Amino acid sequence: MKGVLISLACLGLILLLLTAGCTSSTQSGVQEKKVSSDNTSPGTKQVYRVGIDPVYPPFTMMSEKGEPTGFDVESLKWIAKDQGFEAEFQGIAWDGIIPALNANKIDMVYAGMTITDERKEKVDFSKPYWTVNQTVVTKQGSPITMDQVKSGKATIGTQRGCTAAIWVEDNLVNKSLMSADNLKQYDNTPLAVEDLVAGRTDAVIYDSTVINDIIEGKPVQKIGSIETNEQFGIAVRKSDAELLKKLNTGLDHLMASPDWKALVQKYKME
Repeated sequence: MKGVLISLACLGLILLLLTAGCTSSTQSGVQEKKVSSDNTSPGTKQVYRVGIDPVYPPFTMMSEKGEPTGFDVESLKWIAKDQGFEAEFQGIAWDGIIPALNANKIDMVYAGMTITDERKEKVDFSKPYWTVNQTVVTKQGSPITMDQVKSGKATIGTQRGCTAAIWVEDNLVNKSLMSADNLKQYDNTPLAVEDLVAGRTDAVIYDSTVINDIIEGKPVQKIGSIETNEQFGIAVRKSDAELLKKLNTGLDHLMASPDWKALVQKYKME
């Protein structure tokens, strides 16, 4: 009896080893799960992990229930349905979002990311889907002018790693018009605006479509804009050509659909 028990135990161990590691995965880390593709027959859809900035209204943000929402989130859900995949959204600090993509922690970045030459060295982008400039705001009643901002004679706050920060570094700090200490960088723009209201900075610069929601109801004023004509795209790893093709096709379909205009109106993009 003891020998039979030992044999059975060994057999169980062998079966355990054989079945371990049978979970399906792909080289890029994209998950797969069984779903119903036509509501009648089971199929397998890829599940892509989407990196977002959780404080970037109206493009990406969290609802009162703690769920991801916004123009980009709804757009990607539409594209996912159109192209036959599913999406899971993950909020990630902006300055670490491309490293997270290339480390396979996420599969794309769909969060109002500006297409730049520097970023194109690290990732591939979809076709552009939106264009913005930079808006400059100051505290209500502040004497700070656009000339002072553009000549480096103001303390400027903005989100770390965003286009505004890059513009200030390239056009003011690197040209010795402003001390690097006068560029205050934050994890997100609402924090920059809080410091502006508290009098710790003279101005905040941020994307024109986005800053309206952030400053609503706060004692700040717009004093001008900086033309950067930045274009937003969806970022993917350079090895993910098939995913990029799906995203571009989905964007074409969405932008040709009346749902695109409906989303633009819903989130007051224009």
